[in-house]
Amino acid sequence: MNISVSELIVRYLERLGIDHIFGMPGAHVLPIYDRLHDSQVKSVLVKHEQGAAFMAGGYARVSHRPAACIATAGPGATNLITGIANAYAERLPVLAITGETSTYIFGKGGLQESSGEGGAIDQGALFASITRYHKLIERTDYLGQVLNQATQVLLGREPGPVLLSIPYNVQKEPVDDSVLEQIHFPRKAALRNTASVAELAALIRDAHTPVIVAGHGCIQAGGRDVVAAFAERFNIPVTTSLKAKGVVAEGTPLSLGCLGVTSNGDAYRYLADHADLLIFLGAGFNERTSYLWDAKLLKNKKIAQVDRDPAQLGRVFQPDVAICGDIRAVMEDVFATLDEDGMAPKAMDRIDTHRAAVTPPAGDKTATQQEAFHLIQRFYSELAQRFPHNALVFDDNIVFAQSYFDVSDRNHYFPNSGISSLGHAIPAAIGARCFAKDSPTFAILGDGGFQMCCMEMMTAVNYSIPLNVVVINNGTLSLIRKNQFQLYGERYIDCDFTNPDFGLLAQSFGVAHYRVETDTDLDAMFANADLTGAINLIEILLDKHAFPRYLSAR
Repeated sequence: MNISVSELIVRYLERLGIDHIFGMPGAHVLPIYDRLHDSQVKSVLVKHEQGAAFMAGGYARVSHRPAACIATAGPGATNLITGIANAYAERLPVLAITGETSTYIFGKGGLQESSGEGGAIDQGALFASITRYHKLIERTDYLGQVLNQATQVLLGREPGPVLLSIPYNVQKEPVDDSVLEQIHFPRKAALRNTASVAELAALIRDAHTPVIVAGHGCIQAGGRDVVAAFAERFNIPVTTSLKAKGVVAEGTPLSLGCLGVTSNGDAYRYLADHADLLIFLGAGFNERTSYLWDAKLLKNKKIAQVDRDPAQLGRVFQPDVAICGDIRAVMEDVFATLDEDGMAPKAMDRIDTHRAAVTPPAGDKTATQQEAFHLIQRFYSELAQRFPHNALVFDDNIVFAQSYFDVSDRNHYFPNSGISSLGHAIPAAIGARCFAKDSPTFAILGDGGFQMCCMEMMTAVNYSIPLNVVVINNGTLSLIRKNQFQLYGERYIDCDFTNPDFGLLAQSFGVAHYRVETDTDLDAMFANADLTGAINLIEILLDKHAFPRYLSAR
């Protein structure tokens, strides 16, 4: 049966299991929007296309399923770029659909044309390096192959964003609906490398003080429970990268907390002083996690690495054992091997000694600074206690959470990693809440980042999406001010600014507002605010001269 290309695209979205599409209509995508009108796919109108891409990314991060955004040609498409670049860095399966001028006016200077013809913007070139597949669909005869290729990327072992740009006239052309039958859905079989499992098991058996360094790959592989059970069975402590906070519940005996230059340094000291084997599980050992690749972390230690991506193996260090495979599957095999061998749990004395030692906090954090951070520390402590499971926390201001937020193994913490763009937390959290409809959701960010994306709060209002926006109000771009303090002789420029009245802003949005200046204010906020079913704007005041004294990369 013949249907329009626009209807076929909507049916394709449904077949992918996509139930929300985030975007903003324009003339060049109205045929697709018209077919969405009667579709099971719910369209969400955003305030800026960048927000649409971030929302799709947030949805994909929580659901582990493909998500979608849509924009018109020209500026609509270019506004998606930052969010799509973030999805590329995060390997998120985000499908971006954009319009284009009709093919018969390519090269003639059509309004918002981005075909690359006749001096027009080349949209494909703009997206080429931030998508895993992109296609300008100029004809219908290869549409099935294009959609199949897009599907392989979105649902494959190494997913990433896909861009499909469809000219206006092509959207209206007829096509047989059997095209959908050309789409094949890849199966994800767990990768195992059993030849190396014995070597990894031998390293663990011989080690006195092994440590698991868990990365985001553990979460992607669905391996949190296996890693936690393995650690508990054999008394092996676990530290995590920032993106993997909560793989093992923080604050429990075997958790060393987060490893990273902006953390409290507890994990660093244990690894440097006690560990004789590091087991990297899906951890990339990037600049932040490695303390700018500090040699003390790896010195005189055996190293094992398990990762599903072969490009990660040996990328920044030489492992003694390297396994390319599914982390959950590999650790199940290692667990079974050591359990059958009857390996005794490792001694806990080093961990106990480490915890009992009196050590100064990492960096140059004075008592005055600790007092300045008191409210933020208490906020994270209360957040962890009051929401021990099922909460979604999207955090653009990661410095404080890395040290102060104990993430449980049943909570979900999403730091702004990827390309670390300001203005990410609010739209990403909105996208996530569209999937996880019963999860208390928090977007935590600085006041500079807030002003990049605050209007997306109205998207939450328009669709009655419960959301807690937590703004750290210090009237400055903290990272810039910190760097100018440490590295540029306190020559401050373009870091300070004046904020709006957040109370009046919240009133204009029609949402609740809470201003936290004291412990009493914080207690009142947690006591009175509906943090599960309402939209709230919470500001926590911070002295702009107070910031963690870790040294940024030069």
